[in-house]
Amino acid sequence: MHVSIFGRALVLKSRKPIKMIKVLIADSHPIVRMGIQNVLNSASDFEIIGDVATTTELFTKLKTLNPDVVILEMDIPEINGIASLRKLKQEYPDIKVLIYSGQSEDVYALSTIRAGAFGYLSKTAELDYIITAVKKVSEGNMFITNELAQRLAFDEGTQKPRRFFRKLSTREVEVLKLLASGKRNKEVALGLNLNEKTVSTYKARLMKKLNVDNLVDLLQQAKALELY
Repeated sequence: MHVSIFGRALVLKSRKPIKMIKVLIADSHPIVRMGIQNVLNSASDFEIIGDVATTTELFTKLKTLNPDVVILEMDIPEINGIASLRKLKQEYPDIKVLIYSGQSEDVYALSTIRAGAFGYLSKTAELDYIITAVKKVSEGNMFITNELAQRLAFDEGTQKPRRFFRKLSTREVEVLKLLASGKRNKEVALGLNLNEKTVSTYKARLMKKLNVDNLVDLLQQAKALELY
């Protein structure tokens, strides 16, 4: 736009509009959803386009909304966080997912990143981390806290884990959680779309990694280590 003042052309440059980061919050606790909204609204970069309490609500919303980032609770009702993450990545591959969880970071952070999450944030972390995490994830970068990176010996340069204490695969974590909820091998197999023999194999691996020889001790050891 040009404006003439005393024969001289004054050029007024229009400001480039700031691209807002569109966020959808999926958490079963209303107070948590409200808290996240308040933190993100305190910054100028975010637009909260919706919040949901269950996975049914999540996938219904995604039919009409197009968020840049979904903040997903690990223990969201109906379908667990890792299964929801897999489904979300399959159906909406461009959406970045940040897992927000009260579960043990040392185990679940790596499992969720392997399953396709761009970041993992504990509900015990400082509130300011939410802003940093959502910004980083929205840019397609991996986010975990510095403290967790040190514990996992996470190589931020290659964005791959170097090693992992008591390393459990994503599937082993899912099997463990279902066993801990009282499910039998057959029910676990049905829930994860596996055959029963495969579930038995996963259970044997879990026992070996946790250095136990029966299911009762497996669940007690896993609980002591905060694996579920």
